[in-house]
Amino acid sequence: MISHLTKLKVPHLSHSLSLSLSLSLSLSHTHTHSTMDFLLLVYAFLIFYPLFVLWRGIDRKRDRECYILDYECYKPTDDRKLDTEFSGKVIMRSKQLGLNEYKFLLKAIVSSGIGEQTYGPRIMFKGQEENPTLQDSVSEMEEFFHDSIEKLLARSGIYPREIDVLVVNVSMLSSVPSLAARIINHYKLREDVKVFNLSGMGCSASLISVDIVQNVFKSCKNVYALVVTSESLSPNWYSGNDRSMILANCLFRSGGCAILLTNKRALKHRAMFKLKCLVRTHHGARDESYDCCLQREDEQGRLGFHLGKSLPKAATRALVDNLREITPKILPVRELLRFMVVSFIRKYWSHRSTKGVVSPKPVINFKTGVDHFCIHTGGKAVIDGIGVNLDLTEYDLEPARMTLHRFGNTSASSLWYVLGYLEAKKRLKRGDRVLMMSFGAGFKCNSCLWEVVRDLDADNVWKDCIDSYPPKSLANPFMEKFGWINNEDPSTFVMR
Repeated sequence: MISHLTKLKVPHLSHSLSLSLSLSLSLSHTHTHSTMDFLLLVYAFLIFYPLFVLWRGIDRKRDRECYILDYECYKPTDDRKLDTEFSGKVIMRSKQLGLNEYKFLLKAIVSSGIGEQTYGPRIMFKGQEENPTLQDSVSEMEEFFHDSIEKLLARSGIYPREIDVLVVNVSMLSSVPSLAARIINHYKLREDVKVFNLSGMGCSASLISVDIVQNVFKSCKNVYALVVTSESLSPNWYSGNDRSMILANCLFRSGGCAILLTNKRALKHRAMFKLKCLVRTHHGARDESYDCCLQREDEQGRLGFHLGKSLPKAATRALVDNLREITPKILPVRELLRFMVVSFIRKYWSHRSTKGVVSPKPVINFKTGVDHFCIHTGGKAVIDGIGVNLDLTEYDLEPARMTLHRFGNTSASSLWYVLGYLEAKKRLKRGDRVLMMSFGAGFKCNSCLWEVVRDLDADNVWKDCIDSYPPKSLANPFMEKFGWINNEDPSTFVMR
């Protein structure tokens, strides 16, 4: 009986074991499949997440690009032109100047590189340059604002309330409300517009303004920025006889520029320029550099702008330091390697030479990475100095020289007149690279590199005179009309 029951249970037990084994294998297979799926997910995450991070970084970088959509240089009306005859009258009516000061000014003007087509503030034509009012200063700026900004916005099709960032730089006029506030009020900009009003930054301020915009673009997408750059001359005429201060009266002229920038990716094909890099160098910690270019009072208490004898040295030092930083960013590796090799060989052979013969100092060829040069029109000496340091040709320096001759030193806006000359001459082609270099009180040297996004040949501030440039001669007629000053006898000199 027992054996019979055992026989009856064996098949049932075998079936149970079979089911158990089958279930176990099934669970094992399911577990293995789940593990593989999990591993596939892990592998996919490890592969695609870095790609996602890389893509997001590239996408964000594209949104941080800084483009110039358009710019408008200011051209004052013809009744503000400072020709030789009128400029001489302005100088001669000063009661503080003697024969020696006149001779100094004559020499400075003749060698300045400035022509007869430059512009001055209206207060000079009223004969009130020695006693300006606040309204004179504000009116000078508003005349520029209303002309250039309106032309720029109308041409670009941008409404004032679309402006997200406003940067205004006018170094020598600080009014209340600020000049930026006056623009906001006139054009009724939005309540949340980001505003920066710069003063005291000198001739290099426009690139500082661009740097501010570039940094805003890094944290905000789809932004329009308006940069307004100029200088106020009405309240800054020096009426004394300190030579280091009367020189500024000869060099600075009226001008300004309004620039529209954006980081909107959809507008990159409409843009004129794309910012590649920007470098700022500040030597304000050095007393010699700080003191060479500043606003102060003379011994008689007359306010003016002092240009010291150490200015060329300070400018050279700032330029060298700035070039040292920007050069690796803008030149190809092959040029940097060539310069290093040539420098090493020169140094090696100078130590080995028993005769003390030193080979010529190696020079970096900036034209391997730069097609055009926009140099601050601080004066003929400034342009010549940069030309020597960068080993540039007269063709490279032509835009700066012609801008100085036609518009003078318009302070921070001068770079944009130089750029306008390049555009008017149809030299700017797609893919070209433009190096801007400027100097300013502090002492500062700022530079940046732009890439031309599309071929440029539109009319601008140069359209009425570009065909006559460069002229056959840049000779200044001051010597012809006022050379008699050099023959005057101090004992018989009469104020005229």
